[in-house]
Amino acid sequence: MKFHVVTIFPEFFESPMKVGVVGQAMQKGLISLNAFSPRAFTDDVHQTVDDRPFGGGDGMVMKVDPLLKSVSSISGRKGPLLVMSPGGRPFDTKLTKELALQPDLTIVCGRYAGIDQRFVDMSGAVEVSVGDYVVSGGEPAALCVLDAVTRLVPGVLGHPDSAEQDSFFEGLLESPTYTRPQEYQGRRVPDFLLSGDHSKIENKRYWMSLLRTAGIRPDLLTEQHHSALTEAKDWLATLSVDEVRGLGLENLLERNEIKAGADGSSRVQENGDS
Repeated sequence: MKFHVVTIFPEFFESPMKVGVVGQAMQKGLISLNAFSPRAFTDDVHQTVDDRPFGGGDGMVMKVDPLLKSVSSISGRKGPLLVMSPGGRPFDTKLTKELALQPDLTIVCGRYAGIDQRFVDMSGAVEVSVGDYVVSGGEPAALCVLDAVTRLVPGVLGHPDSAEQDSFFEGLLESPTYTRPQEYQGRRVPDFLLSGDHSKIENKRYWMSLLRTAGIRPDLLTEQHHSALTEAKDWLATLSVDEVRGLGLENLLERNEIKAGADGSSRVQENGDS
């Protein structure tokens, strides 16, 4: 897959694109990255890419002409054209999957107080946001997109199921994970993970994923999760509070969605309980 990035800081991407999964994908030739600076498409000695906003206001706005010329300079296919913007479409797993199917992807990184709206309108770019917050430019956000999309490019991950087990891939948060030692400062790995019963492990991992999502991101749950979530809560209610803590579900205790019984058992807090 070919990534094209329009940025006034091409060097921003040099180190991150050389390490980890993304770096390995670059070395294998599974992805490539070309950066295009709008400064190369200016007419003045200072290579000015921004100017004051009409109507007044703080900050400077990136000019339309250098951005349009930067995108036009990309030879061959450009693929989907994205502009990183806090006011854009939320970047999620659905969009990641769609982008990973493309052979090319172009991302424009804004700076200062934003980008002249005429660039978005004239280029047909899609504005995309990585969250409800503001960072110093589009480059950090673009790195999130590049990394997420790269993971879904065939051949990038060592195990074909790795991406499917990640948080959000199926709309839920990933269940807690553990490694050696089996016990650390009194905290044990959940017994079912040591059982060797793979069907049981996958079932309870799914329950834990549902419970974790319910406690942290309930907005991700849909009607199709209701039945399995009820089963998960019924299972959780058979455990002691210490066992719940050992499952990495302390957030449910902290949010009072699970109450401790007098005998140390746990009880799922239902709507209307006190």
